[in-house]
Amino acid sequence: MKPPAFDYIAADSVAMAVAALAQAGDDGKIIAGGQSLVPMLNFRMLRPSILVDINRIAGLDVIAETHEAIRVGALTRHYRLETSPLIARHLPVLSSAMTHVAHLAIRNRGTIGGSLAHADPAAELPMMALLLDAELRIASAAGERTIAARDFFLGALTVDLAASEIVTEVVLPKLPPHTGWGFEEVARRHGDFALAAVAATLTVSDGAIKQARIALTGVGSKALRAHEAEGLLTGHALDPELTHRVIDAVRAAIEPETNLHVSSDYRRHLAGVLTGRALAAAWRRAHESAA
Repeated sequence: MKPPAFDYIAADSVAMAVAALAQAGDDGKIIAGGQSLVPMLNFRMLRPSILVDINRIAGLDVIAETHEAIRVGALTRHYRLETSPLIARHLPVLSSAMTHVAHLAIRNRGTIGGSLAHADPAAELPMMALLLDAELRIASAAGERTIAARDFFLGALTVDLAASEIVTEVVLPKLPPHTGWGFEEVARRHGDFALAAVAATLTVSDGAIKQARIALTGVGSKALRAHEAEGLLTGHALDPELTHRVIDAVRAAIEPETNLHVSSDYRRHLAGVLTGRALAAAWRRAHESAA
């Protein structure tokens, strides 16, 4: 199918882009990588009157380091995030997750801002934004605002982003010292959306877990953090008994759906198995980093 007719503007600044969106009212869309938007246009799930191309805006594809965080511009391509030495040094769990995103051709074109704004409930990036306590910088004709990832994702394909706003940057705090990580995913084929995926980080001090983070995707209407399971880990050493308790807490916290690919029971089972694997890897890496 072909998309419906639309007008097109190639913006050369954020100010130009948000002004065009404001003029379009609720009838404009941003296009960057187009990996999510173009199929939706072709299936006529969306019928915008105007597309605002932001690919020419300088400075939106930066990966930069501050003392406490990594700043990632919204135009940064998935593959660049996957292969960035800066990301690998400070956020290796993110580097690992990016290798599971679709296929190389899509990772070469798809953008970070587009994936987060699209908020597919089986996508890796929303889960990683939650895991890493990311903040999103958002611009509109009225000004700029910052929102935590935990408040940004509202539901399947639904985020706290008005039609007149665009994501410009994602800020990812660096992992603390002595933090190990694990990332596990199951898909029908490599590059498909996750049937279930789990990412975890464990910060260990004096043989006990000081901070635990567990995030999941593919097991509900949006990516989520397993806060109750995280609380079970804090202050303890990881052992088989504790791992089983955490797995039970994760399975109790999710509401996976049945679809043509897999049943809800199987997704719940997968979530538990992958949680155990991710925690074991994080525990091992935390001790390796302290050696």
